[in-house]
Amino acid sequence: MREFVNKIIAGDAIELFRKIPDNSIDVTFADPPFNLKKKYNGYKDSLEFEEYLKWCELWIKEMVRVTKPIGSIFIHNIPKWLTYYSSILNKYATFRHWISWDAPTSPMGKSLQPSHYGILYYVKDIKQTKFYELRYPHKRCRKCGYLLKDYGGKKEMLHPFGPLLSDVWTDIHRIKHNKYRDEHPCQLPIHLLERLILMSTDESDIVLDPFMGTGTTAIAAKRLGRNFIGFELDTNYVSIANNKLHYEKSNSTIGEYWVSFFLKDIISLRNIDWEGVSKFYSLPRNNRAIDHTQIEFIDKKKILKHFDFVFNSNGKIKQDSMQLEFCNCP
Repeated sequence: MREFVNKIIAGDAIELFRKIPDNSIDVTFADPPFNLKKKYNGYKDSLEFEEYLKWCELWIKEMVRVTKPIGSIFIHNIPKWLTYYSSILNKYATFRHWISWDAPTSPMGKSLQPSHYGILYYVKDIKQTKFYELRYPHKRCRKCGYLLKDYGGKKEMLHPFGPLLSDVWTDIHRIKHNKYRDEHPCQLPIHLLERLILMSTDESDIVLDPFMGTGTTAIAAKRLGRNFIGFELDTNYVSIANNKLHYEKSNSTIGEYWVSFFLKDIISLRNIDWEGVSKFYSLPRNNRAIDHTQIEFIDKKKILKHFDFVFNSNGKIKQDSMQLEFCNCP
């Protein structure tokens, strides 16, 4: 395993998988080609229907094989293909969740506007699976600061940081603008992968991505103190990913706790870590104050280092995208 850990290997995923031992990986994550004729550099995204599904079953079986009994299996794609992936996975693993990621795309005509991607979440042994509840910040109006959700008579029960994560994610947006993207047609936000990693791993666990692209999964793992293994067929993407990794550090922490940062604040943290993380915040005496007041770091300058930026292949800083919302306030 030493020749693979914390490296992105150029080559065919199926062939490289065969070199990974059974039950050796903590988390496998795949964002495979969509078979929609997208313009990748080194390979065609256009196979016949049956040929594509036969190929998918090969790498899905390998993902399950190498994942530990305590581990997790995540596959990201459009709903159409996830229905077929699920029928394959049901033969080899156990369903846990279908995560709906709110990421609207352009209307396509004669159909409902595609407005989400999905992430299948399967496990090897549901009784042993490693899983951590996550919290994310309360949704607030960007203009007036009030909570967008009306909690009615339950405001005294509000958690100071935010609610527990559900299986519908609306706060992380896909990367829309080319100036924030690498030369890759399906680049995912790093915070999406950080959330999955925080939910299913501990420090130093291994995360394997057989379609690494330009390195999003590896960067998320490195920031959070996890190890990674990446396979990628296109050597140009491997080069881009390695160049970006050169600038990354394993420092996405507050105190001793691993968290996901964006725009100088935490956007995902483990529920079990809140008691320790809360010591870095100034909290209101009355929970009802959370309705109109966001909690703040006690010493923001001391805490913030390098969390809300991502380096591209040339070492130039660029920013990710997030979902921002407004209420009907005057």
